[in-house]
Parts: sequence; C-alpha cells; structure tokens
Amino acid sequence: MHEQSGDVLVILPTYNERDTLPATVAGVRAHLPDADILVIDDGSPDGTGRIADELARGMAGVTVLHRGSKLGLGTAYVTGLRRALAGGYGLAVEMDSDGSHLPAELPRLVAAARACGGLAIGARWVPGGRIVGWPWYRRWVSHTGTRVARIALRSELRDLTSGFRAIDARWIERLDLDAVDSQGYAFQVETAWAFERLGCPVAEVPITFVERVDGHSKMSIGIVLEALGNVLRWGWRLRVRR
Repeated sequence: MHEQSGDVLVILPTYNERDTLPATVAGVRAHLPDADILVIDDGSPDGTGRIADELARGMAGVTVLHRGSKLGLGTAYVTGLRRALAGGYGLAVEMDSDGSHLPAELPRLVAAARACGGLAIGARWVPGGRIVGWPWYRRWVSHTGTRVARIALRSELRDLTSGFRAIDARWIERLDLDAVDSQGYAFQVETAWAFERLGCPVAEVPITFVERVDGHSKMSIGIVLEALGNVLRWGWRLRVRR
C-alpha cells in the first residue's frame, strides 16, 4: 500500500464507471487535496479497473483494489472501512463514483463529521437538500422508501438511504462489520441505523444530489426488494425483541 498522505480515506466503489471515474477522482483531489482515495473495482468489463490504475499511476494518494467479480456495494464499503481502520485514518468517506455526489460538498461533510465526532450524512430530504434530474416517480420511490425505513426502524434520521457520508474511525471500530449482511443499497440503511443505535452522533448535512449523465444506474428491482425485505425484517426483530 502507498505511503499514507492524510487523515481521510475516500472510498469509491466502481462497476462500469469508466466515463465518470476520472472526473470524480479529480474532483476529490481538488476539494480534499490531502485525502487518500481508494478505488474498489468489481471486475468491471468496460475497463474501469484499467482506467483506475492509470489514475493511480499519475496521481499521488490514489490506490486501486481489484476484485474479480461483482460482489456488491455493501461488501465493497466493508472492505474500504476495514482498510481505513488498518491504515490508521481518522475519517472514512463513502461516495458514489458516478458523479451523483458533488466533490465540492466534501469539505462541508468532512467538517461536520469532525465537529460532531461521529457520522455526517449528505442528506437530500432535509431543508436545503436538493435532487437534480430525477423524474417525479424516482423522487416518490426514494422518499417513500426513506419514510418506510424510518417508521419500521424507529429512526430519527431523515435520509437513511444516502450513500454520501463521512465517518469518524472511532465509531467504525465499534461497528460489527462482520454482521453487516446487505449487498446492495440496503447497506446504507443498515449501517446508518447501526450507528444510530450505538449512540453515534449524527449530523445530516444538506446536499445536492445530481442524476448521472453518463453510464447506467445500478438500481434494479432486486436491489429494491433486498432493501425493503431487510428493513421489514429488522423492524420485525426490533419489535419482537422489545
């Protein structure tokens, strides 16, 4: 592994993101110049892994982890969080590599995580949060899914499903990463709720979420069903155990 240059590790899972990854990495470097970047590529058939290697060769602080097949967003982030702990980083950042999360908002997110000493979530469903480029039905699905998760899990968080986050490593150490079982976007709900139950301070920072203009969304009916099924299962366990 390369020599660590900073206290922040930005984790970028990728699968077929050759058109968006270079701009995302350049944006992270521009707005968080002292952060390290870990690209985790799941054997992208479009050559994303090769492009990531080229970026790493030309830019200090960028490393690439190649996985042989599409193992899922959840396992990628668990791997990245383990790397953050092993590397002694103070903060880990979770961020999409498709351009939906704006690198310009990274400094505010990192500052919020440092200020609260816990988890900062880049939130869309809070005052000041915005979504650009989504049709009404995508907004309805996302907003409804968030409301269902909040009710089922008795959560006070307003954007459980957001994947734009900065996390203090001291709280990552307290999270049972071996117990995380969500493969897709349900990972975001599972871990946010887990931090909340641990008593982790949480700051929800309004962001602008931008619909991708290049490549293809990874959202599928299977991912949606996994998230819904997991949320209902966790909610049931919560009530039965109480």
